[in-house]
Amino acid sequence: LIGELECLETPAVRAWFTAQGVSPASPAVRVVPPEQTGLIPEEAERLPVPLSEEELERVRRATATDRVAGIEEELLAFRDSEDNRDGLLRRALAAGVPAHRIVELSGVDPTTLSSASRD
Repeated sequence: LIGELECLETPAVRAWFTAQGVSPASPAVRVVPPEQTGLIPEEAERLPVPLSEEELERVRRATATDRVAGIEEELLAFRDSEDNRDGLLRRALAAGVPAHRIVELSGVDPTTLSSASRD
């Protein structure tokens, strides 16, 4: 995934890798979505990179667990159907999908998500 991101071609990012003496292909390099920066060790070097919406979506999918990725696929499909809406929303919350992500993928109103989590 990392080699496929356009942000790696920007002069600023390339200069940062050169200054760090590391290749973007290094196994030590990680790209995480903004909501997962807490997973990066405190002592690690960090560089915020400009990701397009499509790249951000790919990074999110690549870093998601199989369980979360499966639920996210269902949430995307949910936009076209409301079958078992509350059950799907509860499963997504139980799987650890952040509420903002559920709203983004499913298109539900945040208050709908709140009521589904209480049922």
